[in-house]
Amino acid sequence: MNGIEYIKKYGDKNKLEENIKRYEAGEPVQYIVGNVDFYDTNILVDKRVLIPRFETEELVYKTVEFIKNKAYKKALDIGTGSGCIAISLKMHTNLEVTALDISSDALDLARENAKRNKQDIKFILSDIYSNIDDKFDIIISNPPYIRYDEEIDEIVKNNEPHLALYSDNNGLSHYERILKDAKKYLMEHYMIAFEIGYLQGNDITMLAKKYLDSDIKVNVLKDMQGKDRFVFIER
Repeated sequence: MNGIEYIKKYGDKNKLEENIKRYEAGEPVQYIVGNVDFYDTNILVDKRVLIPRFETEELVYKTVEFIKNKAYKKALDIGTGSGCIAISLKMHTNLEVTALDISSDALDLARENAKRNKQDIKFILSDIYSNIDDKFDIIISNPPYIRYDEEIDEIVKNNEPHLALYSDNNGLSHYERILKDAKKYLMEHYMIAFEIGYLQGNDITMLAKKYLDSDIKVNVLKDMQGKDRFVFIER
């Protein structure tokens, strides 16, 4: 389905002409329509947050599969954005889910999405762990991971929030910040689940081994396109 067909099917029929003009001006159809389906949820989206991708659905699915039959109780979603990860994780598990973001605007929308999908999530305005004082069994995150000099699609670059896209240190800064202090906020036995850039698997594995326990297991998994896209760390 091309963009105009998508707008005709899912968009406001009373604003069809206006919405097609927005699309032709380079705005993503998801922002024009105003919502996306995401792993059994429907998520409101606008320019305050990233548009949820299929790869992020895979992250949640794989996380749910990983924790089956395990006694994990509490999860922390770092950089929740629209809330799609936290909400779908809560929907498919018995976890107590806390979600944080540095953007108050993103959190406003995430709260609206949690209410829309009838999921009880604790939302916190926090720069990584700055306002966190609890311990968790699971940390899950799709943080900013694009290098500042990396070429990306113009439609993404011109519309989606750069705060949620770009990271220093060749796109690794947020992973290092999460991993460096993670042990303070994790239980003895834990799992960390990341979505990553497809060339970052080895670097994030090295960061995990640098900052976490010596007996961790690190798995780099591929997405449906066969690219390295996820890192799962278990202890």
